[in-house]
Amino acid sequence: MNKRRWTCILAVIEVGFLVGLLALAPPWCPTPAFADDAMDAQQLVDKAHMTFEAFLADSDVGPSLRPLLKDAKAVLIYPQVLRLAFILGASGGSGVLLAYDQKANTWSGPAFYTIGQGSIGIQAGGEATEVVLVALSDRGLAALLSTSSKLGADVGVALGPIGVGAEAATANLSGDIISYSRASGLYAGASLSGAVVAVRDALNQAYYGKDVTPTGILIQRQVTNPHAANLLEAVAKAAGKK
Repeated sequence: MNKRRWTCILAVIEVGFLVGLLALAPPWCPTPAFADDAMDAQQLVDKAHMTFEAFLADSDVGPSLRPLLKDAKAVLIYPQVLRLAFILGASGGSGVLLAYDQKANTWSGPAFYTIGQGSIGIQAGGEATEVVLVALSDRGLAALLSTSSKLGADVGVALGPIGVGAEAATANLSGDIISYSRASGLYAGASLSGAVVAVRDALNQAYYGKDVTPTGILIQRQVTNPHAANLLEAVAKAAGKK
């Protein structure tokens, strides 16, 4: 089979794969809004709460994550980031961001976000990953509050230590944002460098009943939703800032 024919076959495969991705696209792709964004938002908050508790209970992750939370400026939780790959790869999902107000000694939020990442190379398959990002610096928080930011480019991101010695290693960590990820209940250690974090305006509006920015939600605290109380309490308790 000549080179030109192989090129055509590969092109057809890639186009078919991209069409499949669009059909199964997670919320970070531009798709029509769900009929009830408010319900979707609350479900995301509830799933984020379960994900956060699972990370804390994980013997590989919890000992490292807990000390970081004491100095955290914000926590971004993605209950499910879907990754699909066949020659071309793509991943994406939705999550919630909570921020700590030092003056008021309180956590606020959530604000709703997406994450997306693409890749090219020899790859095939798919998986679902849970992700927790901890912003340790003002720069990290500022990047997350922007309309969109690219991890590793607009702001530094590093993998959190896990396993034996993780708690001791936490003391030597440096970086704007520390990331943890779990796939099928196991620590995945996936790099998020190059991933784009962006605001989900539609869910923010639906959850709070008005147009509001992440800064308005998390810094100015213009709005609240009592149904987020369990998640806020869990994060505050784990951070020792309750």
